[in-house]
Amino acid sequence: MSKYFTRRAFTATAMSSLAVGSRSIAQEGWNPDLNNPALGFDTRQDQSSRLSGEANSVRRNASAFRGRSNWKNYFSNTKNGVILVDTQSRALHFWSEKQDIYKLYPVAVPSSDDLTRLGRTSITGKRVGPDWRPTPSMLKSNPDWPSYIGPGPGNPLGSHALYLSWTYYRIHGTHDNRKIGRRSSNGCIGLYNAQIAELFDLTKVGTQVLFI
Repeated sequence: MSKYFTRRAFTATAMSSLAVGSRSIAQEGWNPDLNNPALGFDTRQDQSSRLSGEANSVRRNASAFRGRSNWKNYFSNTKNGVILVDTQSRALHFWSEKQDIYKLYPVAVPSSDDLTRLGRTSITGKRVGPDWRPTPSMLKSNPDWPSYIGPGPGNPLGSHALYLSWTYYRIHGTHDNRKIGRRSSNGCIGLYNAQIAELFDLTKVGTQVLFI
C-alpha cells in the first residue's frame, strides 16, 4: 500500500481524531448551520434569563441548556475562568473570571461511554497550530496511520488546541464541521475552528475545566 493512499485513507477516516457517527446531526438532536461556524453566544448581562432564548434561536437542544446557566452549580469560584463540558447536551460553557463574559458552543463529544472521561481537570497548555500523534491504542487498532501529523489543514486538532491535565485529552478545533454536535470523537472535545480560536483567547493556563 502506498504512503499516499495510506495517508489519504487516514485523513478521510480519522481527521480531528474523531470518528464520524453513523447518524445524521438531526438524528443526534442537533441542527447547526454548517455554513455558519460562528454560533457561540456572548452574554455580558443577565446571563441566566437570556440563555434559554438564545439557545432556541439557533435550534439547539434547548432543554439541555437550561440549568447550565449558573456556574455556581458546578464550581466554587471562577478563578482563571471556568469551562463546563456537558457531554450529554454536547455543549461547552465558558465563564470568565470576572463573570462578565459567558460563551456557549456546540461541540463534538466522545463516541461512546468507554471513551468518555468525566470529572475535573484544568488547562495546562495552549498551542496555535498544534501537531498531533495518535495514542498507542489508536496505532494498535490502525497500524497504517502515520505516527505524526504536523500543523496544517490535515491535522486532527484543527487550528488551536487546549491541553488538559489528563493525558491524551484535548479541547481543540476541527477542520471537519460535520463532526460538531455529534458523538464522534475518540475522547477529545472538538469545536469549530472559529470558536476554538475565540475560546483560546479567553482562556489561560490554569482555567478550571469540568466534564459532566
